Amino acid sequence: AGIVSIQQRADTIADAMSDIEIVALAVASEINVSAAARVPGHSHVLEKELPGRVVARGRQVAISDKDGRIIGMLPVRQLPEQDLASLLGPGQILTTFGEKAGAMRLTLPDGREAIAAVRNLREPLGQVAVVQPMDAVLAEWSGQTWRLAIMIGFAVVLMGGIATAYLWQAGRARDAANQCDRIGQRMDSALSHGKCGLWEWDIARGRLHFSQSMYDMLGLPVRQEALSIGDVNALLHPQDGDLNAMAAMLLANQLDVVDHLFRIRNAAGDWMWIHARAELDSTRTSGPYLMGIALDITEQKLLEEQTRTADARLAAAIDTISEAFVLWDCENRLVVCNSKFLNFLSLPVEADYKGMHYDSVMDRAVLPQVETEVAVKDRPNSKDRNYTAQLSDGRWLQINERRTADGGYVSVGTDITTLKRHEEKLMDSERRLIGTIADLRRSRQTLEVQARQLAELAELYLEQKAEAELASQAKSAFLGNMSHELRTPLNAIIGFSEVMERQTFGALGSEKYVDYTTHIRECGEHLLGIIGDVLEMSTLEAGKVDLFHTQFDLGDAIRASVKKIEASVLEKQIKLTVEPHALVSVCADRVAIEKVLVKLLRNAAKFTPEQGRVGIRIEDTSTAVNIYVEDSGPGIDADYLDRLGKPFEQINSPLQNGLKGSGLGLAIARSITELHGGKLHISSSIGMGTTVCISLPARPKISGNTDSQKEAGHKAA
Repeated sequence: AGIVSIQQRADTIADAMSDIEIVALAVASEINVSAAARVPGHSHVLEKELPGRVVARGRQVAISDKDGRIIGMLPVRQLPEQDLASLLGPGQILTTFGEKAGAMRLTLPDGREAIAAVRNLREPLGQVAVVQPMDAVLAEWSGQTWRLAIMIGFAVVLMGGIATAYLWQAGRARDAANQCDRIGQRMDSALSHGKCGLWEWDIARGRLHFSQSMYDMLGLPVRQEALSIGDVNALLHPQDGDLNAMAAMLLANQLDVVDHLFRIRNAAGDWMWIHARAELDSTRTSGPYLMGIALDITEQKLLEEQTRTADARLAAAIDTISEAFVLWDCENRLVVCNSKFLNFLSLPVEADYKGMHYDSVMDRAVLPQVETEVAVKDRPNSKDRNYTAQLSDGRWLQINERRTADGGYVSVGTDITTLKRHEEKLMDSERRLIGTIADLRRSRQTLEVQARQLAELAELYLEQKAEAELASQAKSAFLGNMSHELRTPLNAIIGFSEVMERQTFGALGSEKYVDYTTHIRECGEHLLGIIGDVLEMSTLEAGKVDLFHTQFDLGDAIRASVKKIEASVLEKQIKLTVEPHALVSVCADRVAIEKVLVKLLRNAAKFTPEQGRVGIRIEDTSTAVNIYVEDSGPGIDADYLDRLGKPFEQINSPLQNGLKGSGLGLAIARSITELHGGKLHISSSIGMGTTVCISLPARPKISGNTDSQKEAGHKAA
């Protein structure tokens, strides 16, 4: 641009010099033939004779007589008292050579640079000079140069802005790509732990894409390229169909959701049961597209098979017993029965009566006529029944009905006709001998009653013992299964609700959905905490907690505990104070003590209103170390203080989020404190806040295992 501007300047000056020569020649010719030549020295006449464009762009025209004295000028002005040579400046040669000199660049007496041309005139005139200052010559060039410079500067600024925006957008794109990669890795990790994977099927092109978690679930090496239908069909079980048939059925039925169970071979060559569920995306221009999730349900299928086998064995065993057997559930629906029961009611053996209501079964049955019914009193105030019945055909049945734990009942009918006949014979013999053995029979009856009572007492003891053992086993089994059966789906619920809350894969639509997913996540985390408290309380009650005593600074434990609840404190703008104290060293299980402090601080923050106060301080005495956790909450009625600290005891004060907790926090804290040989005391009054004091002995009375135990035992606890 600079070179072009310099060249344009040179061209402008050259054009101006040519114009000056042409103008000087034209002016000289016009003056020689005009009236101005006859009336020399009259500038007004000169102005009328010459066109106005002669003096355009700053040009000046001066006429001199033959002596060189200026007699006229354009534009019209006062004539200078000097000759033409002095007007053009000393040292110039234009007045000497005239038209032979042509147009020349010179410096005027006032220091300005100019272009001038001189032409000789006829007598009595001398010469005419046409002068144009250089700044007037270059005025248009200067304007064009400035405009060009402004345009170039604007273009440079615009290009710089575009480059800056491009670099900024590229950085954002890299950050977004890195974030997407991290989210994808977390998703694959979550899916792998949940034994599930994602898959996509481009039906039009016959290509399938598996996520990394899908490959991990199958034990196959990860492939970057898409899988073909043939590759996947080779892994499917022959009895479960193939993808081509599934695609044809899907397109023919115009289904939007696919829910399918099938078997697939993993890397070890074993068959896995997969539950695949996907939705059809028909909005793509490339054709129908399936996206879904696949769950590994192999363990569930194996469990179902084992259950069916166990049910078949149980049914076969029940059918082989000699008595009529039937089991009803709590809603009086048939659970299981044997063929002898069906024969007793004259029902077809080949029919399936499982799940039918008692009334429906009896409506189809032919009930035998009962001539006599004799009740046998087993236990007072018992809901069980034990009686004998004589049918119209002369048979006798012993009927035993017992209530089950779920509210149903089981009934067993035994044919005791032979026994009854023997009994009748014996009764006849007894009647013939009644006179002689009356005393013996009364004694025998007394002994039989006593023996029966002893037997019933023994049976009652055994039954109660068995029920207690079953209850203990059920409790242990329930708590053992709770970690897997509740925590696993809760973790999935919390994880997926977090993904939906962050809208990782796109906006959910309405803001209400984001609020709902937040509420789902909070409720899931709350329920997971309750389950953890229940399991921990059960462990404490069972006496399976081992303490690992070490010597540590109590202040460090308090600071670590305070750090864990800072988020909830900041959220409610609660002022948390930790009073300064000297070094207080205690011998205790630091992990357990921190757990107690966290629960107490969390309770204090939970029940303290916004902008309230929570404090913790230490009091070191000669016999004990006291830790006080204080809050400015609503306080607790004195009637409730004795109940606090017991499992599942709560105060009927609603929280802001409506979640009251499990009522086990203080119970766990009290149990851990007592395991250390200490005590937990609560003092409070309505409107004055609450203070919880943990008193640890200076020399702890160790409960459970000591420091000599292995650290592995502590970790297991």
